[in-house]
Amino acid sequence: MTVPIGGLMKFSTIDFPGVLSCVLFLRGCDLDCFYCHNRGLLGPGEDLPWSQVQDFLRRRAGMLDGVVVSGGEPTLHPGLPELLAELKGLGYKVKLDTNGQRTALVQDFVKQGLVDYVAVDWKAPQGQYPSVCGGDPTGRERTKATIDWLWESGAPFEVRTTLYPGLSSQDLLELAGELPPVPLYRINYYRQPKEYKPEDEGRIKAKALSPQEVKLLRAGLAAAQPNIVLE
Repeated sequence: MTVPIGGLMKFSTIDFPGVLSCVLFLRGCDLDCFYCHNRGLLGPGEDLPWSQVQDFLRRRAGMLDGVVVSGGEPTLHPGLPELLAELKGLGYKVKLDTNGQRTALVQDFVKQGLVDYVAVDWKAPQGQYPSVCGGDPTGRERTKATIDWLWESGAPFEVRTTLYPGLSSQDLLELAGELPPVPLYRINYYRQPKEYKPEDEGRIKAKALSPQEVKLLRAGLAAAQPNIVLE
């Protein structure tokens, strides 16, 4: 197996809706979101041997029902299809967490039955995207294309937005309104990451939208996204 597995969460009841799962964290990402909680996965590091992960998955078969493939950004790795096929071969349901910038890959995985559920991060408004995500501004358009395709295809999926410091009430309403009414729109409240770049300390420690402020937006958010969940 050629994918770099930087971490393993052995049990989760919240990462894969309705499915007891574990989470594999793949190393590497093409973005550099200032609020990232998995910054340790962005660069090189010590990876878990596939034999160790495979042994764990075989022993947990029948106790766990699913595997979440997260990151980092899993779709960067040419070996991802092999990993997904291996997980399916072991009898697991598979959820893919992605920034959605490789639409064709996501389409292939869904069509081939290699993934059962997809979570796509809808990160920031167009004007803030480069400074928030540190990536190619056109990546946002590709993410939107992935979300649109998943919605049109009827595939099981969700969209996630994190309320990072600097995202305003109006920004959030506009983000929700740009998308079709997705099966699940998950709003994640901001938690300050333990690791961050020194130059980002000011905005890392700045105030983000509070639950009370978001509650005032619920009617407007639900008008655009009826299946919204606040977490």
